[in-house]
Amino acid sequence: MNLQKYIIKLLNVKPVINSKKEIQKCINLIELYLNQNPKIKTLVVGISGGQDSTLTGKLCQMAIQKIRTKKNDLSYNLIAVRMPYGIQNDEKDCQDALKYIQPNYTYTINIQDTILMSELSLKKSGITISDYVRGNQKSRERMKIQYSIASMYQGIVVGTGHAAEYITGFFTKFGDGASDINPIARFNKKQGKKLLQTLNCPSHLYLKDPKPDLEDEKPNQTDEEILKITYNDIDDYLEGKNINKISKKKIESLYNQTKHKRMMPITKINQFLLK
Repeated sequence: MNLQKYIIKLLNVKPVINSKKEIQKCINLIELYLNQNPKIKTLVVGISGGQDSTLTGKLCQMAIQKIRTKKNDLSYNLIAVRMPYGIQNDEKDCQDALKYIQPNYTYTINIQDTILMSELSLKKSGITISDYVRGNQKSRERMKIQYSIASMYQGIVVGTGHAAEYITGFFTKFGDGASDINPIARFNKKQGKKLLQTLNCPSHLYLKDPKPDLEDEKPNQTDEEILKITYNDIDDYLEGKNINKISKKKIESLYNQTKHKRMMPITKINQFLLK
């Protein structure tokens, strides 16, 4: 099995999807998880105003509404968490996403002071971090907040990462790459957009250029500019299509370079031998 086929099998990405069926599968996955873990009553999702968190939040809201109705139990809730760093450039999109998702509760926690204090503490110890490392700190702080909220509300954290990010390692280890359940992990970027179209999402939330907005020095840099490859090429690769050799080499190089991000902590020697 060549690497492309191996990755597609690993991530379970389909070349063609039926949006309505896949939406129902996502809702069923969340419902099954909650049914098998009756003490868990809350889903926690970080909302950034982009495609991935909007899709995840909507699916969670639909699952919560379904289980509330089935069980006649209003103790099941979706908590949406806004975690800006100072003033977020696309705050309007975040608010539009919240209006679309309609979570049961929304919390807004500004992470700027925490990040700056952490950076100052490191500096006092003789460690000056780069803008890139500060960006990873932001991602990990956001995940820490989500787990704190989930712990206080008998909840779990729902991930927002998709297959195109997973294959390229375009996530922060133990930051946005951490979660308890991830209903959209098997979709590529194009498929996620298709699901939102089916769910009547406002188009500006999924047509906008994806940006991580983690580095202070490069706030407007897009995902594709950082990766130096388009999501169209990544999506085509994940769908088993033939793409140009340069793009294929780039994708597989990113996959191999970021292998450590997709592994559990090493506990035995044979884990080093995993493909």
